[in-house]
Amino acid sequence: GPTCCIIAQQCPDIQVTVVDKSAERIQAWNSQDLPIYEPGLAEVVEECRGKNLTFSTDIDGAIKSADLIFICVNTPTKTFGMGRGKAADLKYVELAARMIADTVEPGTGLKIVVEKSTVPVRAAESIGNILKHNKKPGVSYQILSNPEFLAEGSAVKDLLSPDRVLIGGEETPEGQIAVDALAGVYSKWVPEDKIITMNTWSSELSKLAANAFLAQRISSINSISAVCEATGADVSEVAKAIGRDTRIGPKFLQASVGFGGSCFQKDILNLVYISECLNLPEVAEYWNQVVSFNTFQRSRFARKVVESLFNTVTDKKICILGFAFKKNTGRVAKGDTRESAAIYVSKHLLEEGAHLSIYDPKVSAVQVKLDLEDPERPEMFKKLVQCHKDPYVAADKAHALIVCTDWDEFLDLDYKRIYEGMAKPAFLFDGRKMLDHSKLIKMGFHVETIGTRLSKRNLENGVH
Repeated sequence: GPTCCIIAQQCPDIQVTVVDKSAERIQAWNSQDLPIYEPGLAEVVEECRGKNLTFSTDIDGAIKSADLIFICVNTPTKTFGMGRGKAADLKYVELAARMIADTVEPGTGLKIVVEKSTVPVRAAESIGNILKHNKKPGVSYQILSNPEFLAEGSAVKDLLSPDRVLIGGEETPEGQIAVDALAGVYSKWVPEDKIITMNTWSSELSKLAANAFLAQRISSINSISAVCEATGADVSEVAKAIGRDTRIGPKFLQASVGFGGSCFQKDILNLVYISECLNLPEVAEYWNQVVSFNTFQRSRFARKVVESLFNTVTDKKICILGFAFKKNTGRVAKGDTRESAAIYVSKHLLEEGAHLSIYDPKVSAVQVKLDLEDPERPEMFKKLVQCHKDPYVAADKAHALIVCTDWDEFLDLDYKRIYEGMAKPAFLFDGRKMLDHSKLIKMGFHVETIGTRLSKRNLENGVH
């Protein structure tokens, strides 16, 4: 989606066609209500749609006419069979490759197939085997790896000014021709020194490794946050000191309730599975600990909520502010909740009998139900969960507020008004370390956050 839109915007001489089997999704791309939310994306689509950017369900027609074919399908974690819970499920990648092989007509010449989906190492080899074993006369294929390095919420910015563009291909003259062709597209707006070419396997592994390293930094600072809470240190001050070291840098050192999203956990578990398959158990265990600690951080935060509310939340109203895994994200339902920390915290509180009152500016009530309802106990969701479109209504008569998503609008809420409508003592748990804690404590809130003790300041202001 976003990648092809930016290519169309930056390369007006190239015809870009985005195809999907889902007529509903294509209809959304052709409307004012796009199927995903990214700041700036709607403006790009509006600028290019109907000119050199087309959204269609005519998959066969698009494959036949294309010189470059991007495979941009889901690669979810397998839920059954060998590698369950860790390995990437490549069935959609294989189906896409077989569709290309079946559709391309004899005598077409070179077709360059670009692997955009996050895949395990050597997946391009699998795609190549399928295409080459089903090759028609007068047709040749080159398979490239071109992983995306986009952060949800800043995808357009990341695409327009990327840190790097990786292109992996075969180390043959034919492979180099294909690599040069794709590099020529990106060179229309990306500086040449940021377009990095390498072999296919290095490109595929680089994507998994990059996400693993980023997640590792989050789990590392979150582990320090636990030490800070136990000792009286402040994790923000520690992170600032660490970040001043030029060998480390300041990015991804913000302690929080934990990382979420569709990529980090999935890609790390994929790396774990690959390591196990390569008989590298120590490597697998090392990376598995990054995911394990993220789970621990979420449960630690949820336990803190229960312990602070006098060791029981049964029948207490808890207001959850934010349900998406991070701000400025969204899919069809608007608001991306994949692996959101809010889901884990909410489920823990529901098991304790809390009544949840949820507000998120983008996430729908339907999505919340999909994420929280237990199919074996649907009555629990109906009894204990309510979604609201107004944060003040959601917080009314609540015993506690929990900030789970870093939406900017939460900075501007009238917390004095919220405090006055809450049950007392009024608790506020800032899982994103984004609010002015001193100001909230002076209002009367009992404030808890990640990586620092506020109990002394709470007591000094008469909050117990």
